[in-house]
Amino acid sequence: MQNFPSHLPSHISAHNGRVRRVITLTFLAAALSLPSLAGTPLLPYRLVQQKAGPTLGYLPTSGVRILTKDGLRFKDLNRNGRLDRYEDWRLPFDERARDLAAQLTDEEIAGLMLYSAHQQIPANATGYGMSTYNGKSFAESGAAPSDLSDLQKRFLKDDNLRAVLVTKVESPEVAARWSNNVQAYVEGLGHGIPANNSSDPRNETQANAEYNLGSGGEISLWPTPLGLGATFDAQLVRRFGEIAAQEYRALGITTALSPQIDLASEPRWGRFNGTFGGDPQLTTDLGRAYIDGFQTSTGSKMIADGWGYGSVVAMSKHWPSGGPEEAGRDGHFNYGKYAVYPGNSLDVQMQSFLNGAFRLDGPTKKTGAIMPYYTISYGIDPSGKNVGNNFSHYIITDLLRDRYGFDGVVCTDWGVTADNKAIDSFDGKCWGVETLTVAQRHYEILKAGGDQFGGNNDKGPVLEAFRMGYEEFGHEAWGRRIRESARRLLLPMFRTGLFENPYLDPKETKALVGNRDFMQAGYDAQVKSIVMLKNHAHVLPLQGRRKVYVPKRHYPALKNLFGFPADQDHWDYPVDLKLVGKYYDVVSTPAEADFALVFIQSPNSGNGYEREADGNGYQPISLQYGDYTATEARPVSLAGGDPKERFTNRTYKGKTVRTANKDDMTLVIETKRQMGQKPVIVALAASKPAIVAEFERSADALLVSFGTSNQPILDLVSGRAEPSGLLPCQFPADMATVEHQKEDVPRDMIPYQDADGHQYDFAFGMNWKGVISDWRVEKYK
Repeated sequence: MQNFPSHLPSHISAHNGRVRRVITLTFLAAALSLPSLAGTPLLPYRLVQQKAGPTLGYLPTSGVRILTKDGLRFKDLNRNGRLDRYEDWRLPFDERARDLAAQLTDEEIAGLMLYSAHQQIPANATGYGMSTYNGKSFAESGAAPSDLSDLQKRFLKDDNLRAVLVTKVESPEVAARWSNNVQAYVEGLGHGIPANNSSDPRNETQANAEYNLGSGGEISLWPTPLGLGATFDAQLVRRFGEIAAQEYRALGITTALSPQIDLASEPRWGRFNGTFGGDPQLTTDLGRAYIDGFQTSTGSKMIADGWGYGSVVAMSKHWPSGGPEEAGRDGHFNYGKYAVYPGNSLDVQMQSFLNGAFRLDGPTKKTGAIMPYYTISYGIDPSGKNVGNNFSHYIITDLLRDRYGFDGVVCTDWGVTADNKAIDSFDGKCWGVETLTVAQRHYEILKAGGDQFGGNNDKGPVLEAFRMGYEEFGHEAWGRRIRESARRLLLPMFRTGLFENPYLDPKETKALVGNRDFMQAGYDAQVKSIVMLKNHAHVLPLQGRRKVYVPKRHYPALKNLFGFPADQDHWDYPVDLKLVGKYYDVVSTPAEADFALVFIQSPNSGNGYEREADGNGYQPISLQYGDYTATEARPVSLAGGDPKERFTNRTYKGKTVRTANKDDMTLVIETKRQMGQKPVIVALAASKPAIVAEFERSADALLVSFGTSNQPILDLVSGRAEPSGLLPCQFPADMATVEHQKEDVPRDMIPYQDADGHQYDFAFGMNWKGVISDWRVEKYK
């Protein structure tokens, strides 16, 4: 049984018959900035509501007409004057997808297989995600922020692309108008296939990498996934998914490139903060809750099987797990291309997929899509072949498809088919197939069992891969193969109701995204995610109007993930002093203060590679603040080899690395010296495990946050809220235990023990009474 929504705007007109109302929206073409498909201005789009079926949204000038059959209305998307099975909303999703896939040309199928590079709304004039508007920069063009860029028009029309990755948007209202423009543009093309817009995580408090570039805007703000992990609360995570899904749909987004359910078993990994932590069961439970929250439609929004107009397809990542990167070096770069399994723990690494993403509590049953990681899962393929997961028939077909029965979309991570110019360049990530052509890489992905190419706007190499397939397998067999991918790629659009009505009301979007209730829920989650590791002599909470000293922090010059300068070297206050002033009286010297509040960040020693005149370039990644010499590192790396290197041993044994923010450690120690017997409260903003041994004795209390704003810290310090977070990972005793742990084995380090005798182990945390020992600790530890 299929259900359909009955939501209506206030402006309606009567219509006879079983079709109850036809609504012409009052958003004129100028207001929507709708592009013209045939050189003439567009009319408003229309909504048709019916008692026994879904609301239909369409644009009359696109050529789409409304068909009537059995007293019901349907969209004639391919404009052939008859009702095709894919246009019949009464039929099951899969039947509709199969019918449409059978009608598509190779060019259209190739377009479905494309997934755009990152799109900012409006587009930048230079740099990452740049584009133009009628040949000019956005600032010079006179275009509206919601207009389509030249690049977007080209890949939507010429390349038949329908999967668009959206990052930063000027505002929610602009995002909705832009989404309407996109849907209006594609509605009159070919078979009227709508756009499936998507997003990386965008509800975090900061955007600091390619994979969360849309975060920090006008939307509800939550802790990072690692912070959600620190709550140990599956119900909270599901509620996050439900709220985020509503916001995504209001922005025109129907696929989430999340959750990142990698098991964070390697503490040095740069993407640790995108995971739920280092425990298999916790990651499994929270991942399942996250997907259920995003994918499940209920009530009038449900179409069938839990899918519907409130659903956002979850693309769970990264199969079979991105966590066990050798020495923590990340697979975005050549120097981090290898994932290793010294503990033979692939089964443990996959648990969050097998028992979580593939065994949902909700009616959608499985995650809708999967993204394999960049890495070569070294030594896993029984054939001995070592190629990136996206190119591996063993990883995709033998395991994911055949053994574990996944029949959803498999989309590569971004840029895996492009060339890689240097070991440390942020460009192509064609690990293990560097010597193949771009088209050959596309072909290998299709043969491996993949469906879609992340970050590719160009259908050319896909069509060339098709020609290779016809030549090797014959027209009939290869035609079946690519139409199976087409079916899978169309399913998300049917499941989310896009074929019936992809249009949005920008005013409703503005009212919903980041509304007061959603913001409060996100803020409450931030508070719950903070972990109190130390509270010597019950120094906290510090209630009442006391005098606080907040020292300035050194912000070293660093580069972001793309290799661009992220900040200039400077000293500044790490928190808005006006905000602190709402809680305490801020003073300028330790002598005046009753206590000090010191804000620091995780140690940052780089990504594990630095070009050297003599040597292999590989460096330690340190989790301590002081200089670190890797005396106990492996003398021979577990994996290695690249056409651009004349060696295979990527060891860094004996090398020394300096942490860029060593001054954080010094700041704590020096502040304690200046404060004497008066308490020093340390707030550590952590992105992964940290070695706190160097400063812990100088801290009377230690609070650890994972991607929160600063105000929740002040709520806890002042006693307006009580800490309840638990460590979602281990904080190691020293770098020796980090070097000795195995990248694929969870929770195998010696945890740090502080001056009060507490071990900073997984699931450790404190409240005002002392060490927390509740159902969460009992269940997971």
